[in-house]
Order: sequence, then C-alpha cells, then structure tokens
Amino acid sequence: MKKAILQVALDLLELKRALQIAQESVDGGADWIEAGTPLIKSEGIQAVRTLRDRFPQATIVADMKVADTGAIEVEMAAKAGADIVCILADADDAVVADAVRAARLYGIRLMADLINADDPPARAARLESLGVDMICAHVGIDQQMTGKDSLALLSTLAGKVRIPVAVAGGIDAEGAGEAVRRGADIVIIGGWIVRSADVTASTRKIRAAMDTPSGTVRAKKSGDEETRAVFLQVSSPNISDAMHRKGAMAGLFSICGNVKMVGRAVTVHTIAGDWAKPVEAIDVAGKNEVIVINNDGVTDVAPWGELATRSCRTKGLAGVVIDGAVRDVDDIRALKFPLFARAVVPNAGEPKGFGEINAEIRCAGQYVRPGDWIIGDESGVVVVPQERAYEIARRALEVKKNEERIREEIERGSTLSVVAELVKWEKK
Repeated sequence: MKKAILQVALDLLELKRALQIAQESVDGGADWIEAGTPLIKSEGIQAVRTLRDRFPQATIVADMKVADTGAIEVEMAAKAGADIVCILADADDAVVADAVRAARLYGIRLMADLINADDPPARAARLESLGVDMICAHVGIDQQMTGKDSLALLSTLAGKVRIPVAVAGGIDAEGAGEAVRRGADIVIIGGWIVRSADVTASTRKIRAAMDTPSGTVRAKKSGDEETRAVFLQVSSPNISDAMHRKGAMAGLFSICGNVKMVGRAVTVHTIAGDWAKPVEAIDVAGKNEVIVINNDGVTDVAPWGELATRSCRTKGLAGVVIDGAVRDVDDIRALKFPLFARAVVPNAGEPKGFGEINAEIRCAGQYVRPGDWIIGDESGVVVVPQERAYEIARRALEVKKNEERIREEIERGSTLSVVAELVKWEKK
C-alpha cells in the first residue's frame, strides 16, 4: 500500500508562530505544509511566500478556499510559491475551469474542498472531470462541533473518483489511522498538531498511526457519554470561553476544593433553608446527575449538610450546587464530594416542603432547566444549555488545546502578550 501523506494545516493567525510549529511538525514526520485560511487572511499571501523561503524542499499547500476569480487567486498563490492550491468544491464550474487552466499554466495542482457540498460524491466526480487533481473530504470546525464526521464523509467517496482523496476535520491519531484504512491518500491534521504542547511528538504519533493503521474500530459512545467525557477533560474557564464568556454562576465556591463535577441538572426551588425539596431531589436524581438548588441566596440558614451529601455519594450523583449556605463542611470535605455553595453556616433549616423539583430556576445569576449540563471545578460553575452541550464541549476542547500550545511557548521564554500579538489585534 502506498504511504499516505501527512499534511499539517497551520490554522493560526501569527506567522512567526506558524513557522516554528511548521518546523516542529516537519521534524515529527509531516510531509506537506499548509498555509491555512486563517493564516492567509491574517498575514496575506506573504504567509505562503515565507513558508516557501523557509522550507524550499517541502510541498506547500495554500488553502485559499477559492470561490471566485479562479485564475487570479491560483496565479497569486502559485507565484508566491504554492505547489497546491485549495478551491471550494461548490464554486461554479466556470470558476473551477478557470482555476484549472491557471494551475496548468503555472505547473501546480488543485485540491477541491467538499466543505458544505450538497452531494459530495456527485460533485467529486464532476470536479474530477473538470480537471481537479485532488478531492478533500472536509467537515468544517463549526460542523464538527455539532457532531458531523469527516471520516463518514470520506467513506461516501469510496470508488467515486480515481484522483487522490484527502480528509480533514477534527482528526486525531486514532482517526488518522482509521482514515488510511478507509482509503485516504492524504490526511490533513490541524488542531491535534498545531495546538499541541509537543508538536513533534504529536506529529510522530499521528505519523505512526498512519503508517501502521490498527484494525480496531473506534467504539461509538452515546451522545451523553461523549459529551460527559469531553467535559471531564476541560475546565470551567475553557467552557466559559467557548460560550463567549457566558454561563458562569456568580458567588459560588467549591466546599471540597479540587474536585470536578459534570452532569445534567435536576433543579430544586426552595425557600429560606427549607430542606425538604432539596433532600427529596436526591431520590429523583439519577447517577451522574447534579442537583441545583435555588435558595434565593439566603446565607443565614442551610438547606444542606453532611447527611444529604452522603446520600448523594451513595446514589452516585455527580454533585450539588446551592445558591445559599451549607453546614457540616468538615464532614463533607472528608467525603471529597463536589459541592458548591455561596456560604457556610451552622444553622439548619426545617423540612416544611415548600418549593418544587425539576422546574426552571434561577441559580447564582443563571437560568437552569432540568437536563442542562452543569460543570464545576475550583474556578467555579458553568451552565451549558442541553441543546448545545456537545457543541460547547467540543469548542471547549479546542480552547484547551490552544492554551496548551500557548503555555508551552511561554515556558520557552515568551510572554502571553507576545504570543497573542496583543498590540496588533487590539480593536481599532
């Protein structure tokens, strides 16, 4: 079997960082270097020119995503040093034909990106007939966040074209091996390389997976299982960033310090320390769920204590959030159970039975519905609407990966303002 090509997509905004990451990825076994669309938009065609100068022997891909003026944009990239130019598969046939003519004139190749194409197999066959050199089965990052899969798209192209097929979109080492098994000639990796703290090691891992693909098929998790697994990997600040600084509860702290809480909400509304409904909610809640209690922010009487906490742990609940006070914190801390509250007070309330379970509530400044996802750690608690949970989890993972790379660059002697080029990107 012909060795598959590993293409690293430099989807960054800063050229200096892109050059360093490109070098580290080449050291790890990357074959082709892609000037990603964000990099070209940020730095202009100079990004392609600089990559050509820095890597004179490498194959340089310019991800121009050409949608119009095919000849002009292909000529521009070719003269800057690109060996391959990416165009949009759903561009009009006239655009594609003109891009093909320009590619032939300048001795380069064209890759057509199937992102958002209505009928990928049919469009791929048409593009081949128009003279395109490669087809890319690509699921864009915003589509990935909603669960669309680039490997599934790749499988639809089997036997439909004779030209090389690339695959791109959210592929990690395991996915890279699977892509080769499904017939990919080119595997394009972005975030799992360029956002890694150790780019060279990550590239080597992906290269090894491609060269010796495992016969094991990745186990498919349910939507809730996958969402929970990703939320367990990220922090509450990662999630808040992914939601554009929304969803964070205010004024709460972790009673047990460094503990992690992830689960769907069972909501409780109670009044001034009435602990009947909060405790009854333990019997309503299922494994890995989180009880979220609106106590109207009252902090001089506690609707929760150690015995209720112990009951939650016995039932396998994921945690408890109280917009109010708790007591018995010495015993609770010994349990290391995720419990978040506004205050600590010895006074207990009484079980009067006012309030209700599993109605929409407002807790610590955020509206919470039954079934919304609640994530808590030492930085605080965030609420994620259930209909966007998978998407937000995936976006938070991208935030985490990006921070891992920035952290590594700071450890090498840079600073946050230098890495992020803050002055350049300040709002004008």
